[in-house]
Amino acid sequence: MDMTATLVIKQHLIDPEICIRCNTCEAICPVGAITHDSRNYVVDADKCNLCMACVPPCPTGSIDNWRHMPRVKAYTPDEQLLWDELPPELTPEQLAESGVDAEAAQTVQVSSDTAAPGASSAAEPSFNSAQYGATVPPWSAAHAYTNLYGAKAVEKSITATVSGNVRVTEVGLTAGSDYDTHHIVLDFGSMPFPVLEGQSIGIIPPGLDAKGKPHHARQYSIASPRNGERPGYNNLSLTIKRVLEDHQGQPVRGVGSNYMCDLQVGDKVQVIGPFGASFLIPNHPRSNIIMICTGTGSAPMRGMTEWRRRLRASGKFEGGKLMLFFGARTQEELPYFGPLQNLPKDFIDINFAFSRTPGQPKRYVQDAIRQRAADLAPLLADSNTCFYVCGLKSMEEGVVLALRDVATQAGLDWDTLGASLKKEGRLHLETY
Repeated sequence: MDMTATLVIKQHLIDPEICIRCNTCEAICPVGAITHDSRNYVVDADKCNLCMACVPPCPTGSIDNWRHMPRVKAYTPDEQLLWDELPPELTPEQLAESGVDAEAAQTVQVSSDTAAPGASSAAEPSFNSAQYGATVPPWSAAHAYTNLYGAKAVEKSITATVSGNVRVTEVGLTAGSDYDTHHIVLDFGSMPFPVLEGQSIGIIPPGLDAKGKPHHARQYSIASPRNGERPGYNNLSLTIKRVLEDHQGQPVRGVGSNYMCDLQVGDKVQVIGPFGASFLIPNHPRSNIIMICTGTGSAPMRGMTEWRRRLRASGKFEGGKLMLFFGARTQEELPYFGPLQNLPKDFIDINFAFSRTPGQPKRYVQDAIRQRAADLAPLLADSNTCFYVCGLKSMEEGVVLALRDVATQAGLDWDTLGASLKKEGRLHLETY
């Protein structure tokens, strides 16, 4: 018998019923084994080396699923993209049909040296920004509650009531035609829903998709602090951008963002979560927070800023520096621009970067970071400082490279510093 037919692998799979499509796994995979389409995230068995880098950061546990499979019958990415639920484990009879001893299959231990040819644990790009992202929270962060309301079925979700829906970007000559950003407040009434700044929730749009299946949940970062959008109320806020046109100028209406931006006060929505146990702020006195974001990546930064502002107003907390690097195409497209202008300068150090201001050179958040190198270098070296990056995936590498340049110019060893930023929960990357 051909021995390749009896080779058993422990195939890594993602549960489509639980996955909230947050892109964390794909972003962090060092060998590019994870991909996705409009419905599912999937793992390519020919690339996966079981390094486990994607397992700890997953907010729902959907990534932690495995099946013993004959290698020649491993589920392909194309097969997985069609799934609505995970297939059951193969029976002993099914394994035997492929020449596999069922008892041996249950004890197989597959490591990187038994992975597919060409899949090596050392295989990574020359610079992989994701490798520096922390998967643990800062040591002084508050305890995060997660998965209180499950993702398996709508019946396990919680109902929230819309108590506010306001547009938070300006309408101008250079903006407003291809995007629409809203600040939405959800009230949970008497049902417990504890959250922390930096966490996210899932919203389940009503109705069915083109295949007649219920819509999967859409993930949104929480934009309010832990004690509510309104202090003392059991509510929270979200920042949601609805894109109205694609890059070719054709109309586009996303299911989740369209549904959310059209909500009216009093409407009911189904919510799952909360999710996230690492993108959390430090709580110890004199801790510094450096926030780097673009567009709706400002949502968790708003929550962090407002929590620190409330602590400062109460006189109960002596916080360290608070810095914000905020990028957008134009000023009109920047969410919360007006409220940001009203924050005291001795409370937060704000740096804007606009890439499409007419008559001005393109400027990105990494450019602003390099310009503030003299101020950021000592903060990078300070173990009391945490960095948070949120926005489009395309920004991540540029930001981490800019931080590396700041460190190197200051005489800091980036390899040592980068490792400590990850290990100590000081550099958090949440890009999509």
